[in-house]
Amino acid sequence: MNILFALAIAMAVGMAMTRLIKLIHLPNVTAYLIAGLLVGPYVLKVLTPEMNSKLSIISDVALGFIAYSIGSEFKFSYIKEIGAKPMVITAFEGCVASLLVFLTLLALGQPLPMCLALGAIAAATAPAATLMVVRQYKANGPVTRMLLPVVAMDDALGLMLYAIMMAIARTLDSGAALSVMTLLVKPLIEIVGSLAMGVLIGTVMVFCLRFFHSRGNKLTMTILIVFLAVGLSTMLDLSSLLVCMMIGATMINVSNDSPALLEQCDRFTPPLFLLFFVLSGASLDLSVLPTVGVVGIAYVLSRAIGKSLGATIGAAIEKCDKNIIRYLGMTLIPQAGVAIGMARMCLTDLPAYGPTINAVVLAGTLIYELSGPVITKIALTKAGEIKEGGAKPAAVTAAK
Repeated sequence: MNILFALAIAMAVGMAMTRLIKLIHLPNVTAYLIAGLLVGPYVLKVLTPEMNSKLSIISDVALGFIAYSIGSEFKFSYIKEIGAKPMVITAFEGCVASLLVFLTLLALGQPLPMCLALGAIAAATAPAATLMVVRQYKANGPVTRMLLPVVAMDDALGLMLYAIMMAIARTLDSGAALSVMTLLVKPLIEIVGSLAMGVLIGTVMVFCLRFFHSRGNKLTMTILIVFLAVGLSTMLDLSSLLVCMMIGATMINVSNDSPALLEQCDRFTPPLFLLFFVLSGASLDLSVLPTVGVVGIAYVLSRAIGKSLGATIGAAIEKCDKNIIRYLGMTLIPQAGVAIGMARMCLTDLPAYGPTINAVVLAGTLIYELSGPVITKIALTKAGEIKEGGAKPAAVTAAK
């Protein structure tokens, strides 16, 4: 089948599925993943594994834009305004979830590289599903106000943990002799190099934008920079996620054009994200699902417990409102975009374990996206931040 024709069918099925999913008020990402399963090699066979492999560049570019968007959340003036509490809570809920998943899978006898990868992926949270509930039910109060900055910072923490743990996991998987150099120095060089590269490219972008003023040229420059960042990262063995994240962070703090550029990117990227998630669903190897049952259940449960426990500890240390201590962790369970991207990267970073990691994360995403919004609503209701009759009459759609 012609690859463009296959992509057209995949996009059509993805768009059609969002109409069905809208009826039960679930995020679009769930629709795209289901569409991917339908057009993948196990049902309609529109997208074959060979096609999916050839289309990996779409995933690379989509992840670049996702990371760029995450970086743009880190405006220094905003971080100064919200203070240390959200950052402390984010650090605890992300790290405790990551550690608990790692230790649980290790106790089950899973390979160390796979435990490291899934532990890192566990830190990421999907803000879209959570924000959908907040907007739909007009939630307001201490928990909601703390929730918003925490989910904004959560994925950035996930990217950092992923870069650290994957650098170690790749070393272990390669069979190289373990030493301080391989376990600490090389990962540190990769992380620092990625951050420095992001700042450098972001600074160059700010300078170049002085010579281009039309919307079209500025959008073209943004796309060019993301392509450049992803390409250079691959060539230099750096983390493309961290590089693109730092470009976004540099832009939002240095350039006055950044908000307009982000708005233009939001109009350009929806088809790209649709294809990314559909391709992710199509890449799910259903043949490995029976073998990951225990691992999948352990991942889903230990991550949820880790998120709740970590948020509770962080909020208690910061002496937050009692409702924040009790209920914030329950609102951090959904997981989607960035986690799926990390899992998809494992297909090439850790080929021996990639299919299993991908299957665990995609299956977990479906469970989290189905249960997460419901749990979030329950938590905010118990906290007294959702009033009866507060829901908007129309369904609120969630981005990516």
